Amino acid sequence: QVQLVESGGGLVQAGGSMRLSCVASGRAFSTYAMGWFRQAPGKEREFVSAISRSGSTKYYSDSAKGRFTISRDNAKNTVYLQMNSLKPVDTAVYYCAAGGQLSYHEYDYWGQGTQVTVSS
Repeated sequence: QVQLVESGGGLVQAGGSMRLSCVASGRAFSTYAMGWFRQAPGKEREFVSAISRSGSTKYYSDSAKGRFTISRDNAKNTVYLQMNSLKPVDTAVYYCAAGGQLSYHEYDYWGQGTQVTVSS
């Protein structure tokens, strides 16, 4: 079992930056691949980014490529999502997730989410 708690969301103007954090507790953090997903109002949850257990492999959605950077600090049990050049369409609840394998959609544990709002 692992518990995930996201933080760092809030309100930012278009073009701005924000860094999300997700702290994990429970079973060894380094044994999990980690992912970030988001869900906008009225839309399905979508994949944003993922990182392997060691941090050596990273996946990004097309919308995140070039603007978002995922990273992790296994010593701090934390995964980050640095978001730059934010757009109003990035407005969503952002969730982190943990799973046994690096994946675009298969994750076992989920956080409660943090709201990101980008104003125009």
